[in-house]
Amino acid sequence: MRRIEEILPDPAGLPEPLSPPDPVDARLGARLAQLRTERGWSLGELAERSGVSRSTLSRAERAETSPTAALLNRLCHVYGRTMSQLLSEVEAEPAPLVRAADQPVWEDRDSGFVRRSVSPPHTGLRAELVEGRLAAGADIAYDRPPVAGLEQHIWVLDGALEVTERDTAHRLRAGDCLRMRVWGPTRFRCPDDTGARYLLAVVRP
Repeated sequence: MRRIEEILPDPAGLPEPLSPPDPVDARLGARLAQLRTERGWSLGELAERSGVSRSTLSRAERAETSPTAALLNRLCHVYGRTMSQLLSEVEAEPAPLVRAADQPVWEDRDSGFVRRSVSPPHTGLRAELVEGRLAAGADIAYDRPPVAGLEQHIWVLDGALEVTERDTAHRLRAGDCLRMRVWGPTRFRCPDDTGARYLLAVVRP
């Protein structure tokens, strides 16, 4: 069995930190723990693969210490990432307020669909809010969800909207809300000649 190198000092005998962990270290530790869990590895298995002791790995994942560049370099090698890629996955906390002028708007002119990202997606959040506008007669079909089992809540604000999930069609008018988990094809259609405006809440599983 090859020797496991201790990159960070052994915490034995040191007092518990009195202050909360640095927010960046906390997010980085959570991401490292997530990467290990996704692969089904124990701390012992990761220690063997990386050459870093279990105690050091545990402290890093729990944000009890700030990881060194040497430690991150070893873990990036194991996880097949560059350090820049790993750090880019650990973004700052999302801004609590998103001004209307800062909400991205995207338009699909061919289908008559305008999409405003009211609460944009963020790696630290599971949900997002989207305002959708469909022109009269617009018809948009999706052959699959971007993520299987995606949770969606569709609240019609103005006009009428027909939403088909697999083979079931739902006719919604202003004030109606459709809740579903998306596993297959979906279709959004504006059957009236006045257009439709709706709020879509998306929650990642």
